[in-house]
Amino acid sequence: MVSTEDGSRRRVVIMGAAGRDFHDFNTTFRGIDGVEVVAFTQTASQNVGELDELPVRRYPAELAGDGYPDGIPIRPEVDLEAIVDEHEVDEVVFSYSDVSHEYVMHQASRAIAAGAGFRLLGPRQMMLDSPVPVVAVDAVRTGCGKSQTARKLAGLLAERNRDVVVVREPMPYGDLVAQRVQRFASMADLDAADVTIEEREEYEGHIERGHVVYAGVDYEAVLERAAAEAEVIVWDGGNNELPFFRPDLHFVLVDPTRPGVELTYHPGEANLRLADVVVVNKMNTADTADVRTVEENVRRTNPDATVVRADSVVEADGAAIEGRRVLVVEDGPTLTHGGAAYGAGWIAAKKYGAAEVLDPAPAAVGSVARILEEYPHLEGVLPAMGYSDEQMRDLEATIRNADPEVVVAGTPFDLARVVDVDVPVVRVRYELAERDLTLSEILDRHGDVLGH
Repeated sequence: MVSTEDGSRRRVVIMGAAGRDFHDFNTTFRGIDGVEVVAFTQTASQNVGELDELPVRRYPAELAGDGYPDGIPIRPEVDLEAIVDEHEVDEVVFSYSDVSHEYVMHQASRAIAAGAGFRLLGPRQMMLDSPVPVVAVDAVRTGCGKSQTARKLAGLLAERNRDVVVVREPMPYGDLVAQRVQRFASMADLDAADVTIEEREEYEGHIERGHVVYAGVDYEAVLERAAAEAEVIVWDGGNNELPFFRPDLHFVLVDPTRPGVELTYHPGEANLRLADVVVVNKMNTADTADVRTVEENVRRTNPDATVVRADSVVEADGAAIEGRRVLVVEDGPTLTHGGAAYGAGWIAAKKYGAAEVLDPAPAAVGSVARILEEYPHLEGVLPAMGYSDEQMRDLEATIRNADPEVVVAGTPFDLARVVDVDVPVVRVRYELAERDLTLSEILDRHGDVLGH
């Protein structure tokens, strides 16, 4: 990065959501002469807790490196224009995911009107090269089925006698220095780290299957640690973000229950265009016309990609659900910024004959009530919110107030581990089931790349 014409440092703001923004700084701006990142901005509508107010934070000096003795302030996104004016910012870098193309351009317009340029970083700037093969799993939007696909791929690689480590996209909501590199091999590790519900949703399924999970803040350091104990890394992406590690084999999920989003969200469309393999998931719950629309969009956008057609198979203890008055609790991000109206829990409640699916809104309290008001498309389902102790208490109180006979938990983790309620919690599991071409066959085709 060059300096400005008068030799002064080029001033940059990074718009983010506690993840990709830190990674972009680390890979593209940290230690670069002539550049000063004056601030990160973050928005509560993304993966920073769905909180009413963002906590005051700084990207710490220990991670920011030379030139940042006090670290870097993290300010609310609503202050973007003021930050640009206050610091005479030259460039605004957009570094978060799962937003519409229109939304991205609104932010560009804000930056330009304030006097700065606007930039998106691509793979050459932000993807790290791994010393071991990387199988990446990403999507065009939150909630397409990345986790079930990543779990299956990790298992298939382990069956091929490969030492597999899973690396998750960051969710650093706590002490960033302590979270620089995180390694989870057991439920006790999750408890010791006091992780959020969202982190449990992403980690527990892998750990239950015996796979070590890495995450953190500094992904150069994460990669070094993970590669030291892995023959193959499975990148399990978050939202619809690009992989942080350059993939040797790149799977991207599309969702025909939300047709069209594969072409209208950032950076989901970029993922679709980058994919080696596109998995058309949830075909068993999608309309035939919508499946056709998505497949046509895939073929037109990435005609060279291999297409795998698959169902998301939902299973639960049907006898515990049948004829009962149930409250459905779903994966939080899928329902909120992912925009889905329901998830696996609702499907299980209908599949197994629940007598009634309760509306959580009348029972909701505190932060949970405010979230339901903010996302009015949610009817009959409760997002599993637990980014803070207050939200955990509000979630538990809402469940109790709803007075169900059974809680149907469609989250990817064991809800009963973190909420204390007086009724049974039925865990819903959902797995990828290919219809024709299988993931195993795809791995066999790429055996020379993956080292088996």
